[in-house]
Amino acid sequence: MERKQFMNWVRRGCTNFALITLVGFFGFVPLSLAATGESQAVAAQKTAAASDGAPAPAAVAATTHGATRTSSNGRRITDLIGSNGWPSSEQDVIVWKYMGLRWGRDSAWPEAKSPYSPLDVTKSGPGNADLPSTILRNNRNGIRSLIYLGYTPTWNARVPGDSLSAPRDVSYWEKYVEAVVKKYSAPPYNVKYFQIWNEACGEMANGSRQASFWHGPGYRDDPADSKPYANAMQDYVNLIHIPAARIIRKYHAYVVYGGWPDQGGLDNYFKWLEYYSPEQHARMIDWVDYLDIHYLGVEDLETLYRRYGASGKIRGIWQTEIGNDYLHNQNYLPQYYFDLAVWALKRNWDDPNKYVTMVYHWDGQLTNRGEPRTYTPSGRALITLTKNVSGALSSFNHPVTYSQGLSGKALYSDNKIVFQIVGKKGRGSIEVKDLPAPPTRRFKAIYIDAVEGTMVRDADIVSSWKGNTLSLQFNVPAPKKDLDGKPRDYLGYVLVTPLP
Repeated sequence: MERKQFMNWVRRGCTNFALITLVGFFGFVPLSLAATGESQAVAAQKTAAASDGAPAPAAVAATTHGATRTSSNGRRITDLIGSNGWPSSEQDVIVWKYMGLRWGRDSAWPEAKSPYSPLDVTKSGPGNADLPSTILRNNRNGIRSLIYLGYTPTWNARVPGDSLSAPRDVSYWEKYVEAVVKKYSAPPYNVKYFQIWNEACGEMANGSRQASFWHGPGYRDDPADSKPYANAMQDYVNLIHIPAARIIRKYHAYVVYGGWPDQGGLDNYFKWLEYYSPEQHARMIDWVDYLDIHYLGVEDLETLYRRYGASGKIRGIWQTEIGNDYLHNQNYLPQYYFDLAVWALKRNWDDPNKYVTMVYHWDGQLTNRGEPRTYTPSGRALITLTKNVSGALSSFNHPVTYSQGLSGKALYSDNKIVFQIVGKKGRGSIEVKDLPAPPTRRFKAIYIDAVEGTMVRDADIVSSWKGNTLSLQFNVPAPKKDLDGKPRDYLGYVLVTPLP
């Protein structure tokens, strides 16, 4: 669904100071690092933890003994992250990879002026990008592609002149789907994921009588003047979804649902998915491989998982559009994706493509337009997330206590413990029980700004790991203003890395 783009931001360069703790068996040694005048010994320790103000890389060290982990089979945070649109050049690919974007999504338009015209399926997106070269570029650079199928040529529309209505001639819809899937599922493109339509729904929870992308009789440009689309579900199942899904599976590709809108209501989604069509002799859920919702939260993914995912009825649960909040709050995307990773690690994340969420949209919203491209605060927050949570993920299954005014979640990235914490200004603490110290009894702990990726100034971090209890104390900075000028509690990462 189209969302307004926010005003471009000028990328800011920041220089912060580091606070690092190197801890031995008998206690802790806080090291407060100033910008200049450091001793050689302190400078050497700073170099081991950070370089040029960048987030500290993970050290290679022995794995903590006795730690109970839920294996992710090598899953990475970037397996979860994608964007609408495509990188349009090799330079854009570099920008995508820097932000951790590993999935792209856009259309293959049905270009035909009449039923007798040649059917062209080589154009994509509002800029009519060349889709074949785009897919090949994605493939060369390890970016996966989701092609969505839609819409109806106006000359074939049941609502005169409305491409967002059902086709009068369903066979032409099938011809179009066949042309796209046959072409792009085969070498050299090898696309295996195809999405049917976008946000089809009936009456909406916000009072709209018809959905934004699925129009029937009685539709008017002013939603208040539209009449309800009585057969919205039946027409979508019979005329759009199941005919397309049969073709997609014929070519051994996967069916991605067309994105249930946030204002459609999950109970209504269940009704649509489980509707049995007498015409098709099937339920729609039987012709879905990946469920998809838009602009909802991880708790909604859990609802779908319990109903369809835990039993293996579907292959995965995606969100192919999230947005709005990140246009205002730079904390939104890192919190969402960290929560998603923690959740996925405990939901049989046995396939890297099982739980994917795509930002709407990268161009002008994660990056500022122009050359060279610069990053918005939300774009920088994704960079920080993917740089500091770059390893193979596993669950952190230990009891954690956060001090008053502080909350957070944790996971392992390789052998590094990553706490994502949000808190109010003041002294904060984290205590972890039943967590054996590393065999060497040595580790480092650093506190990172979740947006800028720099180490927190004046954090005064103090750490100890006595027996099976890890304790961390630090100063939480003052709230940071969001993109609307509203104060937001401070978001950061505390990284704990075993040392050899």
